[in-house]
Amino acid sequence: MGSLSLATDLATGQPLGHGLRTCLLAVDLASVMGLDDETVRTVHHVSLLRFLGCTADSAEMAASFGGNDQQANASFAPAINGTVFEMMRAGWQAVDPGLPPWRRAKLFGTAMADTSATAESLAAHCEVASMLAARLGLGGDVLASLETTYERWDGKGYPAGVEGEEIPIAPRIAVVAEDVDLFVRSGEDVRAILQRRRGKSYDPTVVDALDEIDDWSKEADWQRIIEAEPKPPTMVSDLDTALRVLADFVDLKSPWTRGHSSKLADLAEGAARDASLSGDEALELRRAGLVHDLGRVGVENGVWDKESPLSIDDSEKVRLHPYLTHRILTRCRGLAGLADLASSHHERLDGSGYHRQSMSEELTFSARILAAAYVLAALTSARPHRERLDLGDATTVMREEVDSGLLDKRAVECVVAAAGGERLPVAPNPDGLSEREIEVLELLSGGLTNREMADRLFISPKTVGRHVENIYTKIGVSSRAAAAVYAMEHRLLD
Repeated sequence: MGSLSLATDLATGQPLGHGLRTCLLAVDLASVMGLDDETVRTVHHVSLLRFLGCTADSAEMAASFGGNDQQANASFAPAINGTVFEMMRAGWQAVDPGLPPWRRAKLFGTAMADTSATAESLAAHCEVASMLAARLGLGGDVLASLETTYERWDGKGYPAGVEGEEIPIAPRIAVVAEDVDLFVRSGEDVRAILQRRRGKSYDPTVVDALDEIDDWSKEADWQRIIEAEPKPPTMVSDLDTALRVLADFVDLKSPWTRGHSSKLADLAEGAARDASLSGDEALELRRAGLVHDLGRVGVENGVWDKESPLSIDDSEKVRLHPYLTHRILTRCRGLAGLADLASSHHERLDGSGYHRQSMSEELTFSARILAAAYVLAALTSARPHRERLDLGDATTVMREEVDSGLLDKRAVECVVAAAGGERLPVAPNPDGLSEREIEVLELLSGGLTNREMADRLFISPKTVGRHVENIYTKIGVSSRAAAAVYAMEHRLLD
């Protein structure tokens, strides 16, 4: 849930940690108000997942406001619980300021005149958030709260216009906590805003409870977020189901990417099995495939859905998204082990990829499979600038990239086979070396110590030592230098 919160921060144009800070303040409010543990737990979950449906209409938001859905979301965030004038001012700020004045005015007028679009947008947010939270296995109180997250105390909210105590307590608390964090960070007179909105958009008892909290400015401390949930903690029963929720949250952002992450994950897992990797390695590839594009939500739809060639600025934004994936995953201890692999899907053997520009010797075979699976999944899907390719044409393009030194031949053929295509023969690894042993041999030949190889491959030095022993036995050598000669002889370092 914390990782999803970080992703929703990116998607809504907020700094990373906004959702975490909201959660901590909301839990403090719930405790001050004397709510029982189960209600505090609901408050905790709702404040983290309040914007879980925010990708539901990213494409429409981008189209309405000139291309940048994140900017639009960020502009409306402090105003949605305010006055009509505040909403109008936010609407003007939401339109891309780089557009010609006449174009900007036209978009503003059209967007603000269509009040039904606002209702439909927020209703979709609520519906999607509740659906995804249900798949995470969260309880009915959380789902009901997410369905009313944009309602107001005075009944002028969305989607159903319910009012007062008809609104569950969790969203009543979460909305105040979220706005307080927004206004504290922007340097606004928070108390004045709270008093203006007390009894209108905000529950008066929640506003009054803030007086009993000394510090409204929270730090996005990950461990405190975990400890803030009443015991026992809510546990995910099926991690793969939860990761598919993350995948669908991301893929919903653009109509061009619906189902992309699950498709890539299936290809990567199938390729791993075709390559006779271990079950654990195949599982890791599937999971990395599901979350590889989390950082995509940090780039506006005006870039992703663009039909014309990308500008230099657009390209730089695109190159940033694997880094954002890495940032989101590394914050969560349970997902950190996937971070390096998941964020490597745009790396290429010649160092021309991104975001690390890794060279071939730095890319594990799993990373090479993920990159090949990404290319095939993308090529066989339509994009704004081109039609989808059939499997045969996509395979031809990928083999050309192998010849150009971009993609790994064995990885490409395994991915093609996993997709049901005809696989070209690939020379077997010499002397029965496994793919992992090939990776160790390549690093060993480059002079890395067991510790350095372990860090690079995310395994223990003891495991590396066993691989080295197995390699020596299989290839009939007893020293690193001899192993390097063997690797060069068999062109394993090319």
